[in-house]
Amino acid sequence: MKTKTQNSKTGLKNRSDQLSTANTNTAAAEKKDNRLPIDRQQRTKNRTLPTPKVLNQLFTTLPDVYRLAEVVGKWVWVQFKETPAAEIRQQLAQLGFHWNGQRQTWQHPCGQFRLSSASDPHEKYSSYFPADTRPA
Repeated sequence: MKTKTQNSKTGLKNRSDQLSTANTNTAAAEKKDNRLPIDRQQRTKNRTLPTPKVLNQLFTTLPDVYRLAEVVGKWVWVQFKETPAAEIRQQLAQLGFHWNGQRQTWQHPCGQFRLSSASDPHEKYSSYFPADTRPA
């Protein structure tokens, strides 16, 4: 059984010490990266926007990401070959996108919230790449 003295020798911390360190590290990381915290209220509002408005915001805010966007049904998906920079991930989150680990894609519900589906939405809904119809 580990005791407090054993933990201090190995550098291990109890749960509350870990959490307090994690919070200060997060704040330091935000400061270091010069990223602003996400405006949660605006993010929530952005998640209810219809597909055309989401695409327009993506086009004006992140034109390189817009080129990767795919509309599946009414949702907007963005898939990267590699992990995008932290700034891009933060901007996507601010626009209302969320990460879907199962599908390995950033998704925006465009006001159409659904429970998760085991099947591939490509089988049920039509899809297209808006950059193919609108030059970026």
